Amino acid sequence: MDSVTQLLLGAAVAGAVAGKRTTPKVLAAGAILGTLPDLDVFISYGDPLQDMIKHRGFSHSLFVLFPFSLLLAYAWQQWKESDWSLFQLWTVIAAVLVTHPLLDSFTAYGTQLFWPLDVASVAISSIFIIDPLYTLPLFILALASLLWRDKAAKLCKISLVISSCYLLWTVAAQQIATDRVLAEIKGTPLEGSSILVTSTPLNSVLWRTVVITETSYWEGLTSLFDSNSHIEMIEHPKGHWNPNINDVNFKKLEAFTNGFVSISQQENKLKVTDLRLGMAGYHPFSFYLAQEVESSWQSITPIKVESATIRVKDVPAAWLRILGNQDFDANLCHKSECG
Repeated sequence: MDSVTQLLLGAAVAGAVAGKRTTPKVLAAGAILGTLPDLDVFISYGDPLQDMIKHRGFSHSLFVLFPFSLLLAYAWQQWKESDWSLFQLWTVIAAVLVTHPLLDSFTAYGTQLFWPLDVASVAISSIFIIDPLYTLPLFILALASLLWRDKAAKLCKISLVISSCYLLWTVAAQQIATDRVLAEIKGTPLEGSSILVTSTPLNSVLWRTVVITETSYWEGLTSLFDSNSHIEMIEHPKGHWNPNINDVNFKKLEAFTNGFVSISQQENKLKVTDLRLGMAGYHPFSFYLAQEVESSWQSITPIKVESATIRVKDVPAAWLRILGNQDFDANLCHKSECG
């Protein structure tokens, strides 16, 4: 999730766990700790692809954060005189640090909760990285906690209950959308293919689905406000990786995305795109991984490709699609314009 949300979540968790000991300083410390795991973005792993794959790695691992929180609690107690016991400090710090990656795991990006074990990243994909309906209760009640300090702990708990209920709602909404997708492809050649159902920007009403096969991927949108459950799917070529090219980087990206990638040739370069993130042709993570030199293809140090600029007309189109206007397809193109 975005840094503001993680900051507010950290403050709320600190206040809720600290209870009667909650003060503005406790809330501030929780806010700072709540953003600490994301400091790994300042670590360079050598190239843009490695930076992407290894983000939300060791700094988001439960196997790292629990012992680190104990070390941090011990260091704080040694550095500053306090009437807090080591256990009390550790409980607050651990709760704040651990809830950060747990929330991140509900997004589509992928969070390595069990690093360094060789297991897949957790990506529930039920909430977008910025969702005002999740963040707003945390923000409002954080302000209220500063105004009514004697009720700060209670207000923090209320904010967590509200935001957690919304998070559970996103999972339920995702399941509704998933059921629609499965019904749509039942009895078709797409039945049994790998599917992805993920939230679209800033909401949990409009859901994007990607169905991927050996040669193509199909993309569609479904809104909970749609008058019928039909999902119009658009087919795109998936492309293929040239088997004569060293495929180490390609395999890393393919594994990280669980196979949800497309490959396309742009002039003399091969571009690989992460299909899990973005919509309507906007994909934030695309990389050039190979280049043709003198009629021979060879792997190159990954180069990040800038995402397309958002078209102004797509903003109202997205809003209308959220509200259930099924005349717009997965590319946010109106039927009257795209046929």
